Amino acid sequence: MTPLKILIVDDEKEIREVLNEAFSYHGYAPVCAADAEEALKLLTPDIQVMFLDLKLPGRMDGVALCREIRKQNPSACIFAMTGYATLFELADCRAAGFDDYFTKPAKLELLLMATRQGFDKVKRWRKKEENG
Repeated sequence: MTPLKILIVDDEKEIREVLNEAFSYHGYAPVCAADAEEALKLLTPDIQVMFLDLKLPGRMDGVALCREIRKQNPSACIFAMTGYATLFELADCRAAGFDDYFTKPAKLELLLMATRQGFDKVKRWRKKEENG
């Protein structure tokens, strides 16, 4: 069976490396990007679970990236990651279409549980689409 792909977008190289190693160890195939533009270039239809840092370099932050991904892939499961969240940011996250958010440093067990639940959610959505 082909490993399930996960998109990880974070400008901190150490975070990308740790998450890449952890998700790989647990049988997933992480795809990592340092900014939104790189993430959009790497995004393919088979990537259905994503972790996006809210603070990204360049023209597009994590909220704008989430909105863009939602246009292309409404059934994806997208999680926000941030080192510091304000209530205003969290409201923006909800409005942009994030499924949930995690504050850094997030516990790996929580990220893995969210990933499993995310893939389950996507699978349910796809079944509903197929069955009309």
